[in-house]
Amino acid sequence: MALKSTIHKATLQLSDMDRHVYGEHNLTLALHPSETEERLMMRVLAYALNVPADDLNGTLQSARGLSDADEPDLWHKDLSDQIVHWVEVGHPDDRRLAKACAKADRVSIYAYASSTPVWWQGMANKVTRLRNLAVWQIPADQAQALAARCTRSMQLQISIQDGLLYVSDAAGTIEIQPQALWQGGA
Repeated sequence: MALKSTIHKATLQLSDMDRHVYGEHNLTLALHPSETEERLMMRVLAYALNVPADDLNGTLQSARGLSDADEPDLWHKDLSDQIVHWVEVGHPDDRRLAKACAKADRVSIYAYASSTPVWWQGMANKVTRLRNLAVWQIPADQAQALAARCTRSMQLQISIQDGLLYVSDAAGTIEIQPQALWQGGA
């Protein structure tokens, strides 16, 4: 008998001063049996960092990243169903990144494990031709601190200013500092 996903609900109060994006977002997240809470919380973080200011050009939505090799964790599709932004968490291989970059206007990767430097060392030379790719590293200790706050029902306040994220809940605040590993075309 197959294991079922565990449903988590998160209410995000987002104040992104860097992009001038503000609002409340209610997320329903399925924690796949093979997924960790750390990865689930990285999807929440990736959502906060990439949600558009309005839905005039489509919305950012969860996709079937773990269940379907042809889909990311999140994607922003425009009203004609074209992929504007492909968002993944983890360590995808260079072939997957090349496919994503061919399908989407922009691709963002959020790597968070302690093995990220080793993964990136093997990837850095392979992605230089991918001009629409951005790769970010979330320090492993910060990702783990965020994972410790994972519950089935979350109320999170996320403030973003000067590239720093402050994630607050009833237990306190965690500071997260994403580090750019690659920004194609930059």
